[in-house]
Amino acid sequence: MSTILDREQWPARERAHEARIDDLTRGHRERAGRGEPHPVEDFLFHYYRNPLGHLRRWHPGARFVLAGAEERAGRRFYRMDDDAHLGVDVASFAAEREGVIARARLVLARTASRSAQLACFGLHEWAMVYRAGERPEAVRHPWPLRLGVGGTEDVVESHTIRCTHYDAYRFFTEPAAPRNTVTPTRERQPALEQPGCLHAGMDLYRWAFKLVPVVPSELVADCFDLARRIRVLDMRASPYDLRDLGYEPVAIETPTGKAVYVAAQREFAAEGAGLRARLLAELDHAGL
Repeated sequence: MSTILDREQWPARERAHEARIDDLTRGHRERAGRGEPHPVEDFLFHYYRNPLGHLRRWHPGARFVLAGAEERAGRRFYRMDDDAHLGVDVASFAAEREGVIARARLVLARTASRSAQLACFGLHEWAMVYRAGERPEAVRHPWPLRLGVGGTEDVVESHTIRCTHYDAYRFFTEPAAPRNTVTPTRERQPALEQPGCLHAGMDLYRWAFKLVPVVPSELVADCFDLARRIRVLDMRASPYDLRDLGYEPVAIETPTGKAVYVAAQREFAAEGAGLRARLLAELDHAGL
């Protein structure tokens, strides 16, 4: 049974969502207008490739239908019922996105079933530059290495790398890849994904976006907001020196830095668990 939002209720929700996305993306939009790259925030737009206009567009989700929304009747994956209420056409979405739905449910549920692993210390970013040199074309970001080439190599060689996320592992340098304790692949993702992984937390935004319009835009925005904050930790703990951009490093090569990283990682894992549960609940409600 869907809840009806009347003509006074749903436009207010729509405006609130648009304002929130405008606020969260203001810096990126202003920099993009100046042609100014950013090594931290650009990731969310370049890697996930979700159009900003689509992120800003509000969807009520499958739990709600809209009264007085006749002008939106032609939108994809929507239908008008006999009472002139506009709602998500779950059947047509399921028919066209069957593979995406199945993959999302599998990865989300398997990840939720595991305990968080909190001893990776963000070394995936270090493995992406290990023995690559400081040539701009050899590293992922044209920013100086905080410890230099030798210091970066020392950190990698003195630690155990435990990356479980394929989309991080696939960017490891060739010398770094054999140092990982596992060999993630796309096929093994459901078997390896775990909730302590920063990239698994950021990927909640990926899954939420793929499940629109069944998933409400407020949940997509919550996942996007978490991904933004996780990305900051990801890069603060990286080998890059980003202090000129206002990011104080989390020195994971030290006991203090490790403790700071794990504490933040634990908080993000808990927040991600809540969002993961909400995504699965939306699929359950829609019968997907």
